[in-house]
Amino acid sequence: MTFFRDKQIKGYLLFIFSYSVLLLGGVIFFCQNQVSVAKSMYLEHDTAIVSALLEQGVSEETVANAISSTNISKEGIELLNTIGMRKDTLSSLLPFFSQFQSHSFRSILTVAMFFIAILYAGTMFFLWLRSRLYSKAQSIVNSYIKNDYSLHLPQNNEGEIYRLFTSIEQLATMLQSKTETESKAKEFLKNTISDISHQLKTPLAALTMYQEIIEAEPDNVATVKDFSKKIDTALKRIEQLIQSMLKITRLDTGNIVFEKRLCLVNEVIKQAISELTTRAESENKKIVIEGNSEQTFLCDIEWTSEAIGNLVKNALDHTMTGGIIRITWENAPNMLRIYISDNGNGIAPEDIHHIFKRFYRSKHSLDTQGIGLGLPLAKSIVEGQDGLISVQSSPYEGTTFTLSFLTKP
Repeated sequence: MTFFRDKQIKGYLLFIFSYSVLLLGGVIFFCQNQVSVAKSMYLEHDTAIVSALLEQGVSEETVANAISSTNISKEGIELLNTIGMRKDTLSSLLPFFSQFQSHSFRSILTVAMFFIAILYAGTMFFLWLRSRLYSKAQSIVNSYIKNDYSLHLPQNNEGEIYRLFTSIEQLATMLQSKTETESKAKEFLKNTISDISHQLKTPLAALTMYQEIIEAEPDNVATVKDFSKKIDTALKRIEQLIQSMLKITRLDTGNIVFEKRLCLVNEVIKQAISELTTRAESENKKIVIEGNSEQTFLCDIEWTSEAIGNLVKNALDHTMTGGIIRITWENAPNMLRIYISDNGNGIAPEDIHHIFKRFYRSKHSLDTQGIGLGLPLAKSIVEGQDGLISVQSSPYEGTTFTLSFLTKP
C-alpha cells in the first residue's frame, strides 16, 4: 500500500512499534517488580508473626510447622473472622496488604504516566510534522491561486500525500501555461491594436486633409480629380493594412489550418506572380522562373502563393528599372528550397535583422508606399507550415530569400 510509503507515516509506525516493545518490556519489568515487592512484604508479614509467637513462648518447632503449613482449618478461619480479617475487610485495615496496595498504586500510576507521556509526545510530534507539511502545502496552493508559481510542493518522497502534491503540481503547471498563454494573447492583442492605430493615423490624417481641400475648392475640377485619386489610394492603403493585419493575427493565434498537399512548384509560383507580371512589365523589370517543372513539395497552395507573391512584390519595390527578379528552386533530401533573388540595392547590414518585424521600414528603403507587413506575413505563412525562411543580402548587389519546405508528409 502506498499509504505506508509515506516517510512521516513510516516514522510514526516505527515509533508505535518501538513504543509497543517498550510497553511490553515495561509491563514485564513492572510485574517482576511487583512480585518481588509482594514476596518481600509476605516475608515481612511471616517474620512479624513468627516474632510474636516466639515472644509468647511458643516453641520454634510449632512456629516452624505453622508457618510452613498449607492446611486451612475451620478454627483458623473463625479466629481470623473474630479479629476482623475477612474477605470484606477494608484493605486499609490489613497492615501489610495496605502497604503493598499503596506501593502498587504508585508504581502503576508512575509507569502509566511515563508511557502516556511517551505516546503523547510521539503522537504530537507526528501531528506537528503533518500540520507543518499541510500548512506549507496550503500556503503554496494559495500562491498558485494568486498566479504566483515561484514555489513548488514537495514531491521527492513516496506516499499518497506526495502523489496528491504531484497531481496538484501538474495542475498548477497547466494553469501557469494557460495563464501565460492568455497573458501573451492579451499582450499580442494590445500590440496589434496599438500597431493598427499607429499605422492608421497617417492615411486617416491624409484623408481628412484631402477632404478639406476638396471642400475648399469644389468647383476646381482638376483639384477634385487629383485629390479624389489620392483619397482612393489612401483608402486602398488602409484596406491593405487591415487585411494584412487580420491575416497575420489569424496566423499568429493559430486560427489558420493549412491544407497541405503535394503541389507542383511551377504551379504555385505562377499563381503567386499572376498579378505582378503586368506591374513588372510596366516598370521595365523581368521576372525569370527557372527550375524543374515536375518538382513537387508539401504546402497549402493558396497561402504559399501569397507568401511568395509578397517576396516578389518586395523585390519589385526595391529594384531599379531594368532589374531582374529570379525565382529558382532545387531539391534536397526530403526538402525543397525556393530562391527569390533580385539585383536591387540590397539590404543594409543594420536592417537585415529587423526586416521580418511588423511595420519595420528602413531609412534606405526605396518603397514609400509599403506598409511593412509583407515580409512578416510571408514569414508567418512559411513557418506556420513547418518551413523555414532566411535572407542573404549585399548592399548594391541584391538580395536572396530562401524558402525551405518538406517534400513528403
